[in-house]
Formats: sequence, C-alpha cells, structure tokens
Amino acid sequence: MVLGDIARIKTGLVLSRKKAKDEYDIKAKYRLLSLKNVSDEGIINTDSFEEFNSNDELDDHYFTKEGDVLMRLSHPNTSVYIGKEHNGLLIPSYFAIIKVDMNKYLPEYIAWYLNTFEVKKELERSQSGSRIPSTNKNVLKTLPVVKTTISKQKAFIELFRLHQQEKLLYKRLLEEKEVWFKGISRQILEDTN
Repeated sequence: MVLGDIARIKTGLVLSRKKAKDEYDIKAKYRLLSLKNVSDEGIINTDSFEEFNSNDELDDHYFTKEGDVLMRLSHPNTSVYIGKEHNGLLIPSYFAIIKVDMNKYLPEYIAWYLNTFEVKKELERSQSGSRIPSTNKNVLKTLPVVKTTISKQKAFIELFRLHQQEKLLYKRLLEEKEVWFKGISRQILEDTN
C-alpha cells in the first residue's frame, strides 16, 4: 500500500501570487505557518506566527484543519499533525497537505510514520534539485505505508504522546539544571573573593 491509496495530497499556496504589494492592496490578513514554526521533531512552535497580507480573500483549502498532516517538501521533510489548536493557519507551497482517509489510518499515526528514518531515506533517494533538494506530491503519493490496525495505531499514538511528554520534561529539567549550575558557579566564584 502507498500513501496515495489512503490520502489526498496537495500543496499549499504559492505566496507570491497573493501577496499584497502595498498597504492599499491588502484585502485580508492571515496567520502564516512558516518553516520556523515546525520543529525537526514534528511539533508546531506557537511562539510567533508571521502575518501574511493578501491581495485577495483566500479559499478554505489553503488553511490548516484539525486532522490534516503537513509535510515540509524540502529537507528535513518533517511532518506534523494538525490538532484543533492549530486550525486556520495559512499553508504556504513549501508544505504538502495530506488528508488521510480516517477509516483506514489515523492522521497522527501517519504524521509519525512520515517522520521515521525509513521514510526519510526513501525521500532522499527521490529528491530533485541540486542546491536545495525538494520533494513533490507525486513522490509522496508513492511512499509505502505499513498496513496496521486502527487499534494498534491508537495504542502507538498514546505511547508516542507519552514519549514526547517525557522528552519535553527532560528538556525542561536540563534547562533548570543549567540555570542551577550557573547560579552555583557564580556563588562559588563570589565566595572566593
């Protein structure tokens, strides 16, 4: 089975076609999902979204919807699942929009699967472009997908969420330990004077 059998795949908006040239051209403003908003682990960073000034009102299919999977079309080809907290973000053309048939697969599972080492290797083999290698939606359609049951996918997603939470807690712990170490170091150096 390949990804094209279980999902519809299209690309986001070519921004240059709809970008307002000056203040008078602006018909609408949208929050834009950019490459900096997606971490290498497939997590959306919500600290700041760029604003896109459009010369037209844009169609709904260019915006994120809960259940979508987005995949970066250039290296490192990171995929991300769109939850309800990330609805309504404008998707530029450097992302593929993958709408999974939820009767067969869970979008969160597909987002994880597309981030696996095996899929990344497969994408490397089929990339085009010499300076900035990229992938297109036709290549994505041919990616093999391992067949598994919905119940196994649900169990795996739960395990993956726990793994992500644990990684986040470890990261916070390391940051706190770093602050603690710097404070102790400063205190020791001050005490020697």
